[in-house]
Amino acid sequence: MEYQKFISELETELDQLEIRTDDILFKAEAGISLSNKYIKQLRKKVISKGFESVDAEIKFFKYTKPQILSKLIYYAKLFSIESKRPRSSSKFQLKYLNQNINKLQQFFHDNLSFYNYYRRGASTLDELYFVRGETDIRAFTDYINIQTDIQFSTPQDITVAIIIAYDMLIVYLQQEIAKLENQYDSSKTKNMKQSSNLFWTGSKTELIELIYALHSSGAINSGTADIKEIATFFESNFNIELGNYYHTFIEIRARKCSKTKFLDRLTQALIKRCNELDE
Repeated sequence: MEYQKFISELETELDQLEIRTDDILFKAEAGISLSNKYIKQLRKKVISKGFESVDAEIKFFKYTKPQILSKLIYYAKLFSIESKRPRSSSKFQLKYLNQNINKLQQFFHDNLSFYNYYRRGASTLDELYFVRGETDIRAFTDYINIQTDIQFSTPQDITVAIIIAYDMLIVYLQQEIAKLENQYDSSKTKNMKQSSNLFWTGSKTELIELIYALHSSGAINSGTADIKEIATFFESNFNIELGNYYHTFIEIRARKCSKTKFLDRLTQALIKRCNELDE
C-alpha cells in the first residue's frame, strides 16, 4: 500500500532519534515535530486522492492513520509526563509513575466496549467506526486539538491511536519503574555515604544555565550523560531542588539580552581574579 511508506519513513527517523540522544524531553519534542509533519503530509494526500473503495477507507482509518497518529499522541503525552516528573527521591517518582499508569489504564476502562471490539479484531461495525462522516466528539477527550475535521477523521480512528500510544507509554513507564526500583535497592547499601556539606547559594536559574552549558560542551562523560543525570548530581551535591529545569531552560532560550548571563559573569570574575594576581 502506498501509504505504508509514510509509516516506514517516520519509524526510520524516530529510530535515528532514539539513537541520537538520551535526553527524554528533547526526544519527545522532536518526536512530536516529526509525527506532526507526517500526519500533515498524510492528510494532504488523503484529501487530494481519496479512496478507491469503502474497504480501502476502512483499512486506512483502522490501521494506517493510527500507526502514525499514535506516535504523535505518545510523544505529546510522554513530554507531559516527564516534564512534570518529580526530581526528588525514588519513592516520589515511583508513586508518580504508578499514578500515570493508572490514569492511562483508566482510558481503557472508560472505552471498554470499543477497546474489546478492537482488541479481538472484530469488523462487524467497521463501517460505523472507520468511515468518514459525523465524528463522535466524546472519543477525543484530551486530544481535541488533533485534526478532527470530517475529511480526515472517523468516529474511532483517534481512539485506536490512543490505545496504541497508551500501550507504548505503559511499557515505557514500567521500564522506568523497574530502573528506579533497582536503583533504590542498590542505594540502600550505599546510604552510609555522608551527604555533601556544600550548598548552592546562587539562583536556581544560574545553576541550570551552568548545567546546560556543561551538557552542551560534552565535558561530562564525553557528552554521553543526559541532562537529568547531571541535574540530579548537582541537586544531590549542592543540596538544592532545581524543580522543572527544562522549563527554566526554555526561559533562558527566550531571553532577549544575553542567553549566557551567568556564564558571562563567571568569565569576568575569573579574568578579574587573574589580573589581580598578576599585578
